[in-house]
Amino acid sequence: MYQTSKFILLCLMLVVSLLQLGTATAGESAGGININNGQTIFNEGKGDAAACQGCHGEKALGNDAMGAPRLANIGQAYIIKQLTEFAADKRTPAGAGAAMNGFAKALNEQDRRDLAGFLNTLDYEIDPSDLKGLATDGNKVGDPKLGKIIVTQGVKGKVPACQDCHGFNARDPRFPAINQQKFVYLVNQLNSWRDDSRANDPMVANVGIMRGIAKKLSDDDIVNIAAFLSTAPRISPEGEIMPALKKN
Repeated sequence: MYQTSKFILLCLMLVVSLLQLGTATAGESAGGININNGQTIFNEGKGDAAACQGCHGEKALGNDAMGAPRLANIGQAYIIKQLTEFAADKRTPAGAGAAMNGFAKALNEQDRRDLAGFLNTLDYEIDPSDLKGLATDGNKVGDPKLGKIIVTQGVKGKVPACQDCHGFNARDPRFPAINQQKFVYLVNQLNSWRDDSRANDPMVANVGIMRGIAKKLSDDDIVNIAAFLSTAPRISPEGEIMPALKKN
C-alpha cells in the first residue's frame, strides 16, 4: 500500500514539475538569454539590486556564515521561479535573505532570465560545507551517514527518498539540485517548509510537497540530511563518483 501511494505521489509531483519547467523553458526560448547581462548583474548588480557575489561568493558557491545558498548549477528554471516569486512577495526569507525581495523587484523579467542563464553556465565545483567548523561555532551538525539513508532510501511509512524527486545526490534538471548546497541554507529551508514560513512549493492534492515532507522530519533528520547533502560528491545513476572541478 505504501509503495503504491508513494508511486502515485511521485507521478503527481513529476507532472507538476514538468509543467513548471516547460513554462519557464518556453519563456526562455522566446525571450532569449543574454549571458553577458546575467554575468554583469551577478558581478556588479543593477540599480537597487546589489551584486549577487557579495553574499553568494564570486563563483556562486554560497556562504554558510551568511546563510547564503549556492546558486551555481542548481537549475536555471528553478532560479527564475524563485526570483519571480521574490519579486511578487510570494516568498519572503528571514534574516539577511529578506533583502532578496527588493533585489528581485529591481530586476525585470529579462534580467532574471539572464541571471539564471549565467549561473547555469558556471563550472560544477565541489565546495562542501565545513561541518567541523560549523560545530565549533555552535551549530548542531548531523551525521552524514544517517542523512544519506534518508536522501537515497527515505524512511518507510514516513518520507520518500529525496533523490526520488531531486535525482541522484540531487542532480536532476526538473528539480533544484541540492547536493553541494550549503548546510546552513538547507537546514533553514527545511525548517521553513516545516513551520510554513516558506510556502512556495508545488501543490499536490492541496498539500505543498516540501511542506508535507518537512513536517514529518525531526530536528535530527533535518541536520542529518543537510550534513550529507552539503558534503556529498556528485554521483551518477550507476553509483559512480562523477568528475567535477574542485574549488580553487
